[in-house]
Amino acid sequence: MAGALPRSPLAPDRFPDLPAIDGVTFAAAAAGVRYAGRLDVMLAICAPGTKVAGVFTKSATRAAPVLDCQTKLGQPSTAGAAILVNAGNANAFTGRNGTDAVNALVDATAKAADVPANRVFTASTGVIGELLPHDRITAHLSDLVANQSPGTIVDAAAAIMTTDTYAKGATQTVKVGGKAVNIAGIAKGSGMIAPDMATMLVYIFTDAQITQEDLQGLVGTTCDRTFNCVTVDSDTSTSDSLLVAATGASGADVTGNADFADALYAVMLDLAHQVVRDGEGATKFVEIEVTGCTDDGVARTHGLSIANSPLVKTAIAGEDPNWGRVVMAVGKSGAPADRDTLSIWFGDTLVAEDGWVSPTYQEEEAAEHMKGDHIRIRIDCGMGAGKATVWTCDLTHGYIDINADYRS
Repeated sequence: MAGALPRSPLAPDRFPDLPAIDGVTFAAAAAGVRYAGRLDVMLAICAPGTKVAGVFTKSATRAAPVLDCQTKLGQPSTAGAAILVNAGNANAFTGRNGTDAVNALVDATAKAADVPANRVFTASTGVIGELLPHDRITAHLSDLVANQSPGTIVDAAAAIMTTDTYAKGATQTVKVGGKAVNIAGIAKGSGMIAPDMATMLVYIFTDAQITQEDLQGLVGTTCDRTFNCVTVDSDTSTSDSLLVAATGASGADVTGNADFADALYAVMLDLAHQVVRDGEGATKFVEIEVTGCTDDGVARTHGLSIANSPLVKTAIAGEDPNWGRVVMAVGKSGAPADRDTLSIWFGDTLVAEDGWVSPTYQEEEAAEHMKGDHIRIRIDCGMGAGKATVWTCDLTHGYIDINADYRS
């Protein structure tokens, strides 16, 4: 990027106070991968016995780090683990060079952090199609290991940013069997954001005790309800990675525990919302609730069709309650819908019902809602009990400005 971007108007007031997670330490460095004078590499080291689960992009052009991580998940091990992430270069679409770079980073990290190579998980985010100068990263590995600390997760969050305008973090604490279980997570993401998953990197750490298989199942289902329900621009990245590391240090077995599942959901949803709130050029956070569908999958399809429509998103940016564009987006989704049972709300204002504008509709009420920075749109298809909620942001000229010079 040509320069630092102004902080999103939808950003939280500050980075949250994240608890130290027993069994995890962090460090960050300015390696100059692409950006000068800023943190751009982070290393997290997890204690022996840590279980690691993950979800990754479904892109057919997945980056080399993603492919490497996918082969390692689920391999039985009682050893420690390391997570190495760089910003500025995606190490994607670089052919054999990409694989060679991953192997070099994995081998060097394994040696420096004293963990097996199959327990080193790497990720890269940034420009696609340029060779990763991995030697700039390996040159800092000894310092990254020496500077490990449980309290520097905020530096790790800053180091993984690209077009993000703020570092993203979230936390929850829950009691399980009388023991406190902590969860702390960080994420990056701003553009190229769409389900399966998005240009997002997410790292969540907990001291919970759980098997890898149970953790993997929980992470997968929770991701479908959070990160796979957000979109900024409908573009799925080559590099999306979400890893959850459970150290077991609390001694609390959370297998099948609903409170822990709810807490993990809360952390993941918080981070997913922060990604949308940092959408490139965003000025409005948009919540789209769809009900009355033949099943939940149909509702999600309609919701994402609305959320990804440039016409809907630009109308929101212009504070125009143009419900016709919502009707269009439902109709084009390909999922079952009936024009004559469709109802639409902007905020609390009923705009249309039974396939026609509501006789009680007052446009000035809907227009007033559109002036806010949290826009709520509700659709009821009148066909069943299926429901879903998705989240997006508006589409402004700022998105064009950011992406027109992304490689500058």
